[in-house]
Amino acid sequence: MTILVTGATGRTGRALVDRLLGAGQRVRALTRNPEDAQLPDAVEVVAGNLTDLTGAATALDGVDGVYYLSGALGPQRAIQQARAFVELATDAGARRIVNLSGLAVTVRRPGSYEMLRDVEEVIEASGLEWTHIRPGEFASNKLDMWGASIRAESTVRSAFPDALGVPVHEADIAEVAAAALLSDGHAGHAYSLSGPQQLTHREQAAAIAQGLGRPLSFEPVTYGQARAAYITAGMPWDIAEYLLGYQAEYAQEPPEVRPDVERVLGRPGRTLAQWAADHASDLSDDPVRQAKDPAGTVTG
Repeated sequence: MTILVTGATGRTGRALVDRLLGAGQRVRALTRNPEDAQLPDAVEVVAGNLTDLTGAATALDGVDGVYYLSGALGPQRAIQQARAFVELATDAGARRIVNLSGLAVTVRRPGSYEMLRDVEEVIEASGLEWTHIRPGEFASNKLDMWGASIRAESTVRSAFPDALGVPVHEADIAEVAAAALLSDGHAGHAYSLSGPQQLTHREQAAAIAQGLGRPLSFEPVTYGQARAAYITAGMPWDIAEYLLGYQAEYAQEPPEVRPDVERVLGRPGRTLAQWAADHASDLSDDPVRQAKDPAGTVTG
């Protein structure tokens, strides 16, 4: 079986690539910059761009399944891109498509729900065996929110210390996607994914400290101070506002632990402490630590 992975150089896409290779599948990746992809040698890398579908027809030729991550900005462009992509996929003879959507669809969150659901509906009408993956908060967002202060000062700063979250490990998202691509029984399903624990930001800092095996201090800050810290660390201002908006919402409307990771995989999801242990090199102040991958920062 040949699987096309779009977004293969992002955090979740890269985890999916490893999972598929480990299952003995042929993997193809569509990426803008093949020379910088840093994917395993076994991966067939095709130069292309989902935004304008450059290279998409070549990448889809002969594939059995597709992991789809929209590269479009704006609702109308996302819908147009999805329509064109699934038409190419159908013409190429693909059978399955797993679409990375977001938990906003499950909870019907205004602003995010409409675009994500419209794309889902395009995929559902394609005639392909479809599965939607709807993660909430990605645990990997912690690298962008708190990574710089953890590395430099062993400190976590939060404007919403008592806001609850249920961050999900990107490896669990990838494993659910792999199951939907490689095994029967998932077509027509939409899986809402979360981590296994509902934790305040204080508790999340403690879980990360546990996973790293070293103490971290926790410092409450104002909204403006948190935004400034994110931007100083390299986050675009609109993404900083986006993430802080979710934190403010979670402080008053806590997200729930969802059962779908365990339903699909037959085991509980990985904890935030396990995520931190898996990303110890990313959160170390060692100057030769692994370079941080900026792709894949999303909250559903």
